[in-house]
Amino acid sequence: MATDLIYAFRVMRLPLLDSRSATVGRIEDIVLLPPMPNEAPPVIGFVVASQRRKIFVGVGRITRIDNDGAHLRSSAIDLNPFKRRKGEVLVGVDLLDRRVNGETVSDVALRPVPGRASGWEVARVRLTGPSGGLRRRRTVRLVDWAEVAQIFGSDSVAAEAAALRDLHPAEVAAKVRALPLHHRRQLAEVMEDERLADLLEELPEAEQLRIIEGLDPDRLISVLEEMEYDDVVDLLAEMPGEQRLKVLDNMDPDEADVMRRLLAYGDATAGGLMIPDPIVLGPTVTVAEALAHIREPDYPSALAAQVYVTQPPWETPTGRYLGVVHFQRLLREAPSSELGSVLETEPVIDPLASDMEVAETLASYNLLSAAVCDEERRILGVITVDDVLDRTLPKGWRQRQRTERKRVG
Repeated sequence: MATDLIYAFRVMRLPLLDSRSATVGRIEDIVLLPPMPNEAPPVIGFVVASQRRKIFVGVGRITRIDNDGAHLRSSAIDLNPFKRRKGEVLVGVDLLDRRVNGETVSDVALRPVPGRASGWEVARVRLTGPSGGLRRRRTVRLVDWAEVAQIFGSDSVAAEAAALRDLHPAEVAAKVRALPLHHRRQLAEVMEDERLADLLEELPEAEQLRIIEGLDPDRLISVLEEMEYDDVVDLLAEMPGEQRLKVLDNMDPDEADVMRRLLAYGDATAGGLMIPDPIVLGPTVTVAEALAHIREPDYPSALAAQVYVTQPPWETPTGRYLGVVHFQRLLREAPSSELGSVLETEPVIDPLASDMEVAETLASYNLLSAAVCDEERRILGVITVDDVLDRTLPKGWRQRQRTERKRVG
């Protein structure tokens, strides 16, 4: 697709391709939100037929769309069934073949959103008019979306959620906290899972509980899966026992087992703070292979800054911890070198260590992260410096910071 415009009728027949260009499904529809004033309706994702079910793939998971298909950033997709939310507009269901002032919507043209690495918005609408007689062709014209803005709906809550999509999660949290509780819950209903997860991570657990109280159970699980492990553990720990058990029972069994393991540690310990899925490789893995692992875009920067090397198995709890290799060292070594030959040794953290002990270890050795190991030196997880800061800074520091910014402004 060489032009800037991408036509929905064409997109809705393309395959969905993973990062290795293997087909994982086929696009069946395009999901929009109503437009904000003076802004085009944004694409928020796609309805995809995959493994005999319809799923939702958020627009942020797509790197590009071309003649071959829609390309995912990684191979991971959420196979939970697609459920339409309030305010969402489906191009195929709601727009195509719709009558507008005597004409029919026959296609919708999308364009890339300026200044964004991935993202599309509605640019034009193709309208087909009635034929003028037995031998006359139907009239076809391409109009700006604003000329037929009424077809995209006017759900004010969905439009408000769309207005928040480009803000930093901390800014979104500041705006949402100023709203009445019922309004917060309305926004939560229409926000994308990933965006709602980002918002919840910026709020105290008590406020998180109030916002998610009315969410559908399946939706709640989808949102929790988008959150960082330590934030999910903190939220689960604040839930009443019956609610927590219900959530764990509805989660993926493997994920639920991880959560139960983390919940077994105290909330002020390293075990309760750790991330249970660091980058762990074996000593015979090459530098080139390790660099390929840390290029995975889904890894946070603090996790991708180093790889941990252990004996098998390489999922937590791992085999015996051997050492760590930082990404700068990987860049300096020959691609064919094995990790076992370039290891560095760093202190490890006991899972029962206090938050303050963890902070002191990271500060003393200038570490971005540290491995949490049991008595047999098996890696149970890792702790990153950003999570330590969140835990050790005084309660309410986010709100004080925002207040100070307003005062300075």
